[in-house]
Amino acid sequence: MVEKIKVLMVDDEAQFRASTSKLLTRKGFDTTIAASGEEAIQILRKEPQDVVVLDIKMPGIDGHEALKQIKKIRPETQVIMLTGHGTTDSAKATLDFGAYDYLNKPCDIDILALKINDAYKFMFKDVERAEKTAEDIMIHIEDYTTISADSTVKEAIQQLMRSFESLISTGRVMETGHRSILVFDKSNELIGIVSILDLIESLRPAYLSAPKPSMADSMQYSSMFWTGLFTAQAKVLAQKKISEVMAPSPKRMDVNSNLMEVADFMFCENIRRLLITRSGKVVGVIREQELFFELANIIL
Repeated sequence: MVEKIKVLMVDDEAQFRASTSKLLTRKGFDTTIAASGEEAIQILRKEPQDVVVLDIKMPGIDGHEALKQIKKIRPETQVIMLTGHGTTDSAKATLDFGAYDYLNKPCDIDILALKINDAYKFMFKDVERAEKTAEDIMIHIEDYTTISADSTVKEAIQQLMRSFESLISTGRVMETGHRSILVFDKSNELIGIVSILDLIESLRPAYLSAPKPSMADSMQYSSMFWTGLFTAQAKVLAQKKISEVMAPSPKRMDVNSNLMEVADFMFCENIRRLLITRSGKVVGVIREQELFFELANIIL
């Protein structure tokens, strides 16, 4: 089993610490929290941490002083600073004292996770940061929303709603939903996917897409025709099986694929998500968001 990256989250706001810890743990990190710079120093003296995510503005020892002490105690530990609006110059200054990087608040949890992974890899390299592969940015399959093909659309919507309801958002860190659900058969083989767009397509009555007689090309439906149609169709859709509305399983690429291969493939195939496999087995998903976050990570 691959050893988890140890992350120490340091912030004086209790709700933010708890929320961020939960999100980072969900992302696969071994997360510890500290309420102050002083507490962070005590933790680091007892147990090494790979990466520290450190707020700049805190009572007592602020982020600047905490960073200096962390680097004296654990020079190999990488530190990512979190800074609020209007204090970017203060955050940039921490780079001179050994901070790996900094992020402005609010920040997306996916970007924070990317930075943590980068920082961890940087611990073992004296060279430029290596370009990532598909495996480095994918969402692990166990973290993605899934459902069986025999389930109803109603059950799929409940699953998607739960994924959105479980998202945590504070003024400093946020998480985005998957907006699709992977479909498995009884043999636990991935056979399809249902996106929100698939549900909208299935909501429309079939006759709206049927060919019209040439004389009816310019025909417009009246407002009376549309009234109540959405509700009526939603009730019908709710009872359908997922297998009736799902799209085919997304295309696949290997975990070791270069990110430019991934980007080129998604562009040429005009797709928004891609399954990632290892030895033929699906182990993750890459959406266009993951590529965007990595693009932003490199440029910004």
